[in-house]
Amino acid sequence: MNNFDLHNHSNCSDGQLAPRELVALAVQGRCDALALTDHDNTDGLAEAAVAAASAGLRFVNGVEISVTWRPESLHTTLHVVGLDIDPAAPAMAEGLASVRSGRHARAALMAEDLARAGITGALEGAYGHAEHRDMISRTHFARFLVEIGKARDVGSAFHHYLVQGKPGYVRHDWTRLAEAIRWIRESGGIPVLAHPGRYRLRPMQMDELLDEFQALGGEAVEVVTGSHSAEDMRRFADIARQRGLLASRGADFHGPGESEWAPGTLPLLPADLTPVWARFRAA
Repeated sequence: MNNFDLHNHSNCSDGQLAPRELVALAVQGRCDALALTDHDNTDGLAEAAVAAASAGLRFVNGVEISVTWRPESLHTTLHVVGLDIDPAAPAMAEGLASVRSGRHARAALMAEDLARAGITGALEGAYGHAEHRDMISRTHFARFLVEIGKARDVGSAFHHYLVQGKPGYVRHDWTRLAEAIRWIRESGGIPVLAHPGRYRLRPMQMDELLDEFQALGGEAVEVVTGSHSAEDMRRFADIARQRGLLASRGADFHGPGESEWAPGTLPLLPADLTPVWARFRAA
């Protein structure tokens, strides 16, 4: 089985490493192929592709799109990864720009809420951790909270802040599932439901999500990913088999000390699943 790692982040969104540094880590992890899938942003793809070519590593253009599912009722945030995309496709470029446009306003509201909890300077502090200002995110606020001693690590920051019911949480509308899938397909890519084990959905709701995802043109599901337990991996392997979905694998790596799995180190996909890379265009 090929060691393809198809979900990773650089400092062009909320990762810690530059794209070229991420590629070097993937080479160290003996990856056969690497995808860079920054949140709502494709700025790092060119640098990563050049570094991968120099290292003899196959590189896959990717992106991770923020989605709000059922905004009128559940208002659940999902992520859809697009793999083997053309980042210059108009639908993709224009769509991602529209998603990014709301990040500054959300960040200001998050900082105001943290200030009400007695934590001042959060907006400037979070921007200090963002390599690209238009990609300001909760992770940058979490790193600021660690920096000032309000949390032990990023995971602890998310446990005590920035999530629903905690200081710093701001409800936000991202794009819709249909739009995210359309952008990916119109850019020639494959839509993948990212880390489905993370979503707090009842079994019936997960079935409804997958029904809608597939009806809209979604083709793959992450089975092996950094936030999935062994039970999650078994569950979504079974779902891929039952539904005829392609299977994907990716560390969801953000940085040393923040991510449990480095690129290339995850368990392999079950051998009987059809990997998403079987559908990639020729390298």
